[in-house]
Amino acid sequence: MITRMLAGGVLAGFAAGLFAALLHFAFVQKLILLGEQYETGALVHFETSDTQAPAASSHGESETGHAEGDAAPDGESPFKRNALTVLFAALTYTSFGILIVAGFALAEHFGRTVTAREGMLWGLAGFAVFQLAPAMGLPPGLPGTVSPDIGVRQVWWFGTVLATATGIACLAYGRSLVPAVLGGALLAAPHVIGAPQLDQFYGVAPPEVAAAFSANVLGVGFIAWAVLGWLAGRLWSSSAT
Repeated sequence: MITRMLAGGVLAGFAAGLFAALLHFAFVQKLILLGEQYETGALVHFETSDTQAPAASSHGESETGHAEGDAAPDGESPFKRNALTVLFAALTYTSFGILIVAGFALAEHFGRTVTAREGMLWGLAGFAVFQLAPAMGLPPGLPGTVSPDIGVRQVWWFGTVLATATGIACLAYGRSLVPAVLGGALLAAPHVIGAPQLDQFYGVAPPEVAAAFSANVLGVGFIAWAVLGWLAGRLWSSSAT
């Protein structure tokens, strides 16, 4: 059982992590680089006193053109940056893969059969638990934007993950009205309590860029988690035969 869990989780997670890294390079990294330009002051949002947005920054670069280069503002090697991104994505999704197949084993213990289709649903539930629900209170932060104190954010994030995971489990596997009501209450509780918020906003990155970044991060996460769940479910069901 342990070998089956580790093999399926590692293989599915590593493959999903590589796929997530490709999506990151396609849809997210250019926005991070752009945000870093604002964070370092290489670009300034509405730096003139005119009512129209400036066509170029003080360095003579357009607001989008300068940030689309591969190099980071701090001079970090593009190869090193990209390699670390791939490594981080692979390790992160490998960890999630092991976690999700542990859930498969628990479900199987209670008589539930996990197929590739069921695995995809598990993957989407994982996306809701670890990304979507926390992002409703604490959206992904672009460089050049500000966030509340990290300690307070971590407490709310962990509480939201735990409540959301338990709530989804109650709704998915509950057999009466009580677990359904409890599940709905747990899903709503973190957002009724409310995430930590700033007293004022003073980020230097344009809100349009921050919004696009948040949307793209969640979109990439949605696809990567669905792929992770499908792969893990397929490997799990094939190893059982």
